[in-house]
Amino acid sequence: MNAAPAPLRIGNASGFYGDRFDALREMLTGGPLDVLTGDYLAELTMLILGRSRLKDPGKGYATTFLRQLEEGLGLAHERGVKIVANAGGLNPAGLADAVRMLAEKTGVPATVAHVEGDSLPVPDGYLTANAYLGGAGIAACLRAGADVVVTGRVTDAALVTGPAAAHFGWGPDDLDALAGAVVAGHVLECGTQATGGNYAFFREHDARLLRRPGFPLAEIHADGSSVITKHAGTGGVVDIGTVTAQLLYETGGARYAGPDVTARLDTVRLTPDGPDRVRVDGVRGEAPPPTLKAGLTRLGGWRNEVVFVLTGLDIEAKADLVKDQFTDALAQAGGRPPAEVRWELARTDRADAGTEERASALLRLVVRDQDADAVGRTVSGAAVELALGSYPGFHVTAPPGKGAPYGVFEARPVPAAEVEHLAVLPDGTREVIEPAGRTRELAEVEDAPLPEPYPSGTPTRSAPLGLVAGARSGDKGGDANVGVWVRDDDAWRWLAHELTVERLKELLPETAALTVVRHVLPGLRALNFTVHGLLGEGVAAQARFDPQAKALGEWLRSRSLAVPVPLLAGVPLPEVTA
Repeated sequence: MNAAPAPLRIGNASGFYGDRFDALREMLTGGPLDVLTGDYLAELTMLILGRSRLKDPGKGYATTFLRQLEEGLGLAHERGVKIVANAGGLNPAGLADAVRMLAEKTGVPATVAHVEGDSLPVPDGYLTANAYLGGAGIAACLRAGADVVVTGRVTDAALVTGPAAAHFGWGPDDLDALAGAVVAGHVLECGTQATGGNYAFFREHDARLLRRPGFPLAEIHADGSSVITKHAGTGGVVDIGTVTAQLLYETGGARYAGPDVTARLDTVRLTPDGPDRVRVDGVRGEAPPPTLKAGLTRLGGWRNEVVFVLTGLDIEAKADLVKDQFTDALAQAGGRPPAEVRWELARTDRADAGTEERASALLRLVVRDQDADAVGRTVSGAAVELALGSYPGFHVTAPPGKGAPYGVFEARPVPAAEVEHLAVLPDGTREVIEPAGRTRELAEVEDAPLPEPYPSGTPTRSAPLGLVAGARSGDKGGDANVGVWVRDDDAWRWLAHELTVERLKELLPETAALTVVRHVLPGLRALNFTVHGLLGEGVAAQARFDPQAKALGEWLRSRSLAVPVPLLAGVPLPEVTA
């Protein structure tokens, strides 16, 4: 009987453009790896790279990755580790050439390949347009012997599905195996969010471990199952909770679609596999949809912001005064006021405070317009001229500026057959990657039956949801996602019936007028909510205080509702501040 092939160890060293610089070195020297990936692209990043390319057509890629390779390329060669990163951004060919030059300069005999074809014709008025490619191009590059593969816009999970497909010989019909790799890739893609970073129940772990979490890795098996772990001796923690949190991050319903496969999140099984080890298996895959997601960015206009500090007594009256004065000043300045003027008063002040900062509230003014002057000189001048004639204690957190451009991200479907997916191999051969031969239109999965309700008549007490439930939230264009999970069956019986769409809207009043969709994932004891339109035109537009909805889940956890008393047994009470 042939022994099962050894698992493929795939690590991650970057969750975004700007992540910990020395992570690449740490992952290469911290323990055994076969492949090291780096995710540098996000919706906002594409806009940033687009503006960079306007200044220098030879750029448009993540220059940090190249700097990391100055040392990392030699380390990877010594240890036999392949490197796969989407740092190519808008110019993967340019980055591949730069890596070759670096290899020659440092004397490292590394072969380099890249994936392109994601760049689409850019419509008038837009800055970038890119399709999200799958992992097949990466697999082709690795099968051709590449040591380093750089790509443009691929799905985050493609950085894992590509190497796994190349290593195990998976074809497009190995849907379950590919789906398992997609799930592993999704867990790895945000770096230390899988190892205790940004984790709801962080207080349950040794604070010393969380000061510097190690980056995650996945041991991928031939059937697509995996074990999520990290290098021994590194910080952070990997357990069912940290993996669940990342699985729910920026996803929606049970079907998680991609170019290679649609992974069924309602089939995922998570089981402990030892200290800092979580086994992921049972994942079923379906044919991918016939379309690819395409992301488009454009400059949406101009934006400015002024934050007024209101201290001590009469906070509301002070806010009313400066708002009225500012409105009058804009009218007297001539011309037209900004198209959008938004005020938000954050009552961060406390009565009888021991420091001035604790006695102060923040009044935030945000203006947006297509005309730079309307948000620049006019707004800044009006704010400055109030300095000696407004509320007592007038000051602002920073001098008003001239404003800055803001961006807009849009997602559109494009037929996969219309996108030319190309693997440019180490010898320069351009291999065309054919789209999936069979596809399946994406449709919502009917929610699984809910568990039996928690016993009625059980005594309750008003308590924050977060005492029993974890949450993680994020953004997808203008929509926000909030995943909520619990850790035992009794809590699940309560949560599944209690946290309806209507209750969520009560707890989060900002969502009351919006369309909210709830998805039930019983295998994870989780609910996943999509809040449509909460973020306006997306993170680059900065239309909201928390433009990526990163803390939306924590706001939800802080909200109180009637919780069955038995579920609170042994739960530490929240901190109370005066």
